[in-house]
Amino acid sequence: MEGLTEPELGPVGSVQGETPALRLFALLEFITTRDQLFTLQSLVDQTGLPKPTLHRMLQQLESADLLIRHSDGKHYGTGARMRRMAEDVLLNDTRHGTRHAVLRRLVQDIGESCNLTALSGNEVVYLDRVETPEPLRIHLGPGSRVPAHASASGKMILSQFGPMQRERVLALSPLEQFTSHTVTDPRLLEEQLRQIRQDGYALDREEFLNGLVCIAVLVPNASPRSNMCVAVQAPIIRMTSEDLVGLLPRLREAAEALGRIEDQQLSEPAPLSVAAKGA
Repeated sequence: MEGLTEPELGPVGSVQGETPALRLFALLEFITTRDQLFTLQSLVDQTGLPKPTLHRMLQQLESADLLIRHSDGKHYGTGARMRRMAEDVLLNDTRHGTRHAVLRRLVQDIGESCNLTALSGNEVVYLDRVETPEPLRIHLGPGSRVPAHASASGKMILSQFGPMQRERVLALSPLEQFTSHTVTDPRLLEEQLRQIRQDGYALDREEFLNGLVCIAVLVPNASPRSNMCVAVQAPIIRMTSEDLVGLLPRLREAAEALGRIEDQQLSEPAPLSVAAKGA
């Protein structure tokens, strides 16, 4: 936790709600949508809530393992229970059938296996996958995990993060060497992530499994960042990295279709209003 500084103040956010439970939820939402760790004082400054109130709310969330306090005793981040809950929501989403249909059409068009993925900690979780009909393929079903630094989806999502958040994610475990192509030098990985952000796509050039290449793009949403990718995987004897780049127009079409599914869900009326009416 060395080198942590007080986060820069952004726009003041509302953590109000109709009930104490909704106010706790609003605070969690506020924390998880910011690319930074928080101290009690920075939350006071950014939310406008009294320090005793926020201190009590943080204690409740920490005791429920939804937030954790880091080793310096001052900075807060998301806890294991919160991350598991977010992952379960993605895996068991009611939009699964609609999203699966998009992946199935993509596989029919290009003939290779396609995934829908999200970042969880320092790993990429497969939310859905449609396999190629080709006999030579790698089986990675929904719920499978691969390391973020050695996967196209992981690098694509990491490329959106600020340096501090990337460092926190990648520090969860050593950058393990899986093949001779795996990038394990943090400085080289940082250069690669900058290029990925500029290009708008990421490649896995046999970095996780020998003989397997992959390309990923973000699924767009209304937020500044996305935690979801659509990706194509293929054995190198059928497709090179250059071949995969040639699939970008079709891959981006599928990403846009998946993004519209997300936006449609967000625009539907919620059965329970959580609009703020007062502290």
